Amino acid sequence: MDDFRLRLGKHELVPIMIGGMGVDISTADLALEAARLGGVGHISDAMINTVTDRRYKTKFVKEKLALYKHNTDSDDKSSVKFDLGQLAEATRLHVENTMARKRGAGMVFINCMEKLTMNAPKETLKVRLATALDAGIDGITLAAGLHLGSFGLIEDHPRFRDAKLGIIVSSVRALQLFLKKNARSNRLPDYVVVEGPLAGGHLGFGMDWAQYDLATIVKEVLLFLQNEKLNIPVIPAGGIFTGGDATEFLQMGGAAVQVATRFTVTKECGLPDEIKQEYFRASEDDIEVNQVSPTGYPMRMIKSSPGIGDGIKPNCEAYGYILDANGKCAYIASWNREKAAHPDLRNPPVWDKTCLCTHMRNFEIWTCGHLTYKLKDTTHRDANGNYQLLSAEHVFKDYQFSVGNTIALPELVLGEVMA
Repeated sequence: MDDFRLRLGKHELVPIMIGGMGVDISTADLALEAARLGGVGHISDAMINTVTDRRYKTKFVKEKLALYKHNTDSDDKSSVKFDLGQLAEATRLHVENTMARKRGAGMVFINCMEKLTMNAPKETLKVRLATALDAGIDGITLAAGLHLGSFGLIEDHPRFRDAKLGIIVSSVRALQLFLKKNARSNRLPDYVVVEGPLAGGHLGFGMDWAQYDLATIVKEVLLFLQNEKLNIPVIPAGGIFTGGDATEFLQMGGAAVQVATRFTVTKECGLPDEIKQEYFRASEDDIEVNQVSPTGYPMRMIKSSPGIGDGIKPNCEAYGYILDANGKCAYIASWNREKAAHPDLRNPPVWDKTCLCTHMRNFEIWTCGHLTYKLKDTTHRDANGNYQLLSAEHVFKDYQFSVGNTIALPELVLGEVMA
């Protein structure tokens, strides 16, 4: 991979982008390591108020809950709104504190999900996008949705043509829709991440995801851009596990690759260490694509995730990140159904949907890429079955400098793991 470079305007970068993983799984520490090493790292603005409460000792969640606590037993969540000033302050804190620590020639972007509708889709999205630009983020990756109106929300911002703005798509059709809708802004995306069916978390496919192939979609996107004479860097993502995998996409015409799964088991990743061990131990049969997400999109995760089937009461007054413009969430409907059927149970099991806000906040939905089962082959294991955690630098450089599909094991650290 080191024979290639990603060019974004005046920036020449190592062609490795670490994908954005929420909630605070792609931490500032992880993103900053990518930037220090000359690539691109992401922080995530998923549940940003919760993240700043943890990281910077704010009390946004507590204050929101206190304001709406009277509504916790109501099915109607339409009145449960985010304070836009607090949302802006949370975004500013996370971005400014991250950018203040940035070193190296790389860049730090923020992943912004359209599907976090937050009971006021347009208003909350505009605040998140504009404040990230205000706070000095290098770029924004528009994720989890078509973002047909997102450029319009920030086209009057002074950094609209300065910051790097990219979009994640899973088909040529999605890219065409985005470009057509935003043509009036006279501003193309600076890059396009093409995410295939083997990615982690929410997928841009139906339950027929296995019928699709990343390489085929990338070729279609490259051909479309060539025919339209559009010079937009294309960044494949999803299932790129080795430097050899990555190089194949670069030789195909990709400008860089976006990777994430192998960084979930690094010391810099925000997952608790005991959960990183679950990722190491997972077999291929332990990984599933299901429809428990209230967003309506299929989601890949480890099927022993504690949040699956848990019947916790909806916690929209404290969180409420997935409430639509009418204050609705599919989990609320599912929970109310099960509660009516089992009135004697405080938290009746709910199997068809899960409360993503609470469970992602508590790291109880273990989203993962399809190739997570290969993580055990990237490190050392001790006699007790525990695996040595990796450094982000080790994984980054293994992608950058490895030849073929080889994976370099880390230096054995005695005391952390036995040979």
